[in-house]
Amino acid sequence: MKSPWTLIFLGTLLCAPTAWAVTKPNFVLMMVDDLGIGDLGCYGNTTLKTPHIDRLAEDGVKLTQHIAASPLCTPSRAAFLTGRYPIRSGMASHGLVGVYITSAVSGGLPKEEITFAKIVKEQGYATALIGKWHLGLNCMHNTDHCHHPSAHGFEHFYGIPMTNLRDCQPGHGSVLYNVRNHIPYRELGAALATLLLLHAKGLVLISRRLVLCLGMMLFTAIALFFLWVLMFPYFNCLLMRGDEVVEQPYVSENLTQKMTKEAIEFLERNSERPFLLFFSFIQVHTALFASPSFRGKSRHGLYGDAVMEVDWSVGQIMKSLERLKLKENTLVYLTSDQGPHLEEISIHGEVHRGYNGIYKGGKSTNWEGGIRVPGILHWPGKLPGGKVIDEVTSNMDLFPSVVKLAGANVPSDREIDGRDLMPLLQGRVQRSEHEFLFHYCNAFLNAVRWHPANSTSIWKAFFFTPNFYPENSTTCFHTHTCFCTEAYVTRHDPPLLYDLSKDPSEMNPLTPDTEPDFSSVLEVIMEAKRVHTQGVEPTENQLSATHMLWKPWLQPCCSSIYQLCKCQRDWPSGIMGNAATGQRRQNE
Repeated sequence: MKSPWTLIFLGTLLCAPTAWAVTKPNFVLMMVDDLGIGDLGCYGNTTLKTPHIDRLAEDGVKLTQHIAASPLCTPSRAAFLTGRYPIRSGMASHGLVGVYITSAVSGGLPKEEITFAKIVKEQGYATALIGKWHLGLNCMHNTDHCHHPSAHGFEHFYGIPMTNLRDCQPGHGSVLYNVRNHIPYRELGAALATLLLLHAKGLVLISRRLVLCLGMMLFTAIALFFLWVLMFPYFNCLLMRGDEVVEQPYVSENLTQKMTKEAIEFLERNSERPFLLFFSFIQVHTALFASPSFRGKSRHGLYGDAVMEVDWSVGQIMKSLERLKLKENTLVYLTSDQGPHLEEISIHGEVHRGYNGIYKGGKSTNWEGGIRVPGILHWPGKLPGGKVIDEVTSNMDLFPSVVKLAGANVPSDREIDGRDLMPLLQGRVQRSEHEFLFHYCNAFLNAVRWHPANSTSIWKAFFFTPNFYPENSTTCFHTHTCFCTEAYVTRHDPPLLYDLSKDPSEMNPLTPDTEPDFSSVLEVIMEAKRVHTQGVEPTENQLSATHMLWKPWLQPCCSSIYQLCKCQRDWPSGIMGNAATGQRRQNE
């Protein structure tokens, strides 16, 4: 007869595999802001050091055709969190501006939308968002937080509800000055000249009182504009911990180091339970910044310094996972929300933009440079190391991948546009499930990508393209960003057609003379466009003029608004150690 100890031992052996099998994986999802695919060493850069990110790719899977669902921050992030094209959730603008530029707006990611954070939280996960949100904040008053990260499944939030604009750093100018580029000077001048001519001929009488009134109105409008520019940092550059504003306006210099510390503390607090950390970097969006340890360390000015600090932060996260013995049970993902902002030149003339390698265009365009982003996934023992996948994937794919790995079901009551990545990453299938991808410029369907079954061709058809300024360039310098409305685009009939498998730089549009299948390819793409468009159900536009209008009663303010909404309640900067320590860690 076996002793009780023998039975207990045998029972332990039998039960242990079951216990391990049901262990849920952790998730660390990292998104850099405005990073170019050509900025990283693992994607071909030889002049900018990114050793920690490169090592992540060496030990994991690198995606070479990883596509952002939108070339702008707000809609791209909405798609990433929900697995749905932003047009489905109302997070795509029908107007000129495609992102939120002030914090006191009523638009935001609707509460009816389901994020992967909300689903895994219901599965018992600890969830945190550290960094940039940019998906709205309030609806009715300045503390309802109807669009706050906590309303979308993130238990912990430490970061900025908006984005990092030039106005948030002294000496970097203002993003609002670009408004002057959109004033119709020629039309206004013509109208004034016409009015004066009619007055001279006696056809229209202009009284002195009217001239004075118009002059006063113009002076008041100009004064209010410059007052708003002066007040902008106090209203829109705020740092939050949970639902509390802790720094307004925030000091950015050591912000990445502070957020890295916050991320590490979250990992330490939750090392005994499953967790999801979304580290949404504020860098490398302008206004650019870097901690003293990284300033002047790159060959690419402040932009390169900022990329190196992001790389250091990634290294700190990975070392923490290893120290906490969590590395083997954690899926790590790194990407960018869209391509780099090519039009960014500082007020001092320094280049503040990223690099796209061979790809055309950048942020705010659906050329490959605007939507083809880094995609790196790392999970020792579950994903192969050193694997490169050239198949079409999307940042929306993280939604079903995370949901399924967490043991939950993908929602069946709505259209989910993302596809589970795991079969492709693990080599169980060789083809992506994305036969078509639809590229939106704000709310306008701009282009369609088609990867036919049993074919190496990757067709891409543009229905319209942005008008570059200056002409024959690949940027929109004159307007600071490319726009999607009729005045700023050229429509194409028939659509411009490229085969990305042969022309990834999109330099040579095909014609019926150069491509025998030109007509048949466009016929398939146009039918796919029709079916997709019919399947998009109308929903409230969260980026309408009404939702984008600044509303004083929604203004987050850590003090009286008459005191310029100014406070400093966060910990002091420099918490990650002195410059020598930071540089030593960077070089590890």
